[in-house]
Amino acid sequence: MRVKSIASRKHKKIRQATKGFRNAARRRINAGKQAIMHAGQYAYVGRRLRKRDMRSLWIVRLSAAAKAEGTSYSVLINKLKKANIEIDRKILSDIAIKDYNTFKKIVSDLSN
Repeated sequence: MRVKSIASRKHKKIRQATKGFRNAARRRINAGKQAIMHAGQYAYVGRRLRKRDMRSLWIVRLSAAAKAEGTSYSVLINKLKKANIEIDRKILSDIAIKDYNTFKKIVSDLSN
């Protein structure tokens, strides 16, 4: 029985990780190693950017919903903070989309 080297096992790992990559990044080991490193860095940065993007999306949604109710986003958030209501932007935007009547009630209760 033939003994496979440790290098071949490492190469197999790299080849599996570069599945779906293009050209040399898929075929060559050294290029593949570099491609995996870069892909990891992009993924790391992307996870942080996604959080930023989602927060801005929630803010845009809240702003639109607040304008429909005759107020602005900044006034809405200010009133929520003064009333010690700790609903975060994600949940609030979710309420504004899925259950608009509840959102209306929240805004009207704040203005009273």
